[in-house]
Amino acid sequence: MGKESTRYSGIPFLRFGSGEPLVFIHGLGEVKEGWNNQFEFADQYDLIIPDLRGHGEHITNEKITIPNFAHDVINLLKNLNIESAHICGLSMGGMVAQEIYRQAPKMCRSLMLVSTFHFVPKHLANLLLTYRKARSLSNHPRISKHTAARISLNSWNKKTSEEFLNFYKPNHDIFLKSVKACLQVNNLKLLPKIKVPTLIIGGQYDSVIPVWIQLLMHKSIRHSEFVIFRNSGHITKLEAKEAFNRVLRNFLRKHTNVG
Repeated sequence: MGKESTRYSGIPFLRFGSGEPLVFIHGLGEVKEGWNNQFEFADQYDLIIPDLRGHGEHITNEKITIPNFAHDVINLLKNLNIESAHICGLSMGGMVAQEIYRQAPKMCRSLMLVSTFHFVPKHLANLLLTYRKARSLSNHPRISKHTAARISLNSWNKKTSEEFLNFYKPNHDIFLKSVKACLQVNNLKLLPKIKVPTLIIGGQYDSVIPVWIQLLMHKSIRHSEFVIFRNSGHITKLEAKEAFNRVLRNFLRKHTNVG
């Protein structure tokens, strides 16, 4: 299948490649094209990469919640006649992946949860939301984007920073609503129920979601695999793209039906 950019019921998505379905779900403020370093997986998999509502080309006035993000992806897969897929999500996308499992566990062949979390205590969530609102009042959008790059990346070289900024396109209103949605996540009871093969990835110097949180997730999901990328921040798919892709391929190879 050739590379295809289209939309279904208002959901823009990329679809190309062939093989078992593999869904990539972007993080907060990102767009679907931010998975460009993983497009090579099309050589073995049928890639489906959506823009979450309010992000990228997905313009909507509908409510921003993690369950709604997940519902959109589930409906997209159903309408593409895909019964199950490997689901990979980064940061907020990892929360969406967990929610997809909650809503439609049989739709998940495997989960890859990258630099994400499963729970924030309510008092801490309120503090973080207040802080985010204050930071969002920055006068110049370019300043806030560069700040996001410095927070998200461990290596601040020009090439890496430019690539991050190229695919980080937050909408102010949607961004705050998405932050609030993330801080409402509570999957403490869900994780022990996950039965599909699960890979958890963290970055050694992630200052957005510290790697010890992914360690807790690993301990909560039976038989999950856990990989920490050294000298990487929050965006391992970019900063450690070759090693990141290799780890994903090795995991997927073990859980892909051959023939």
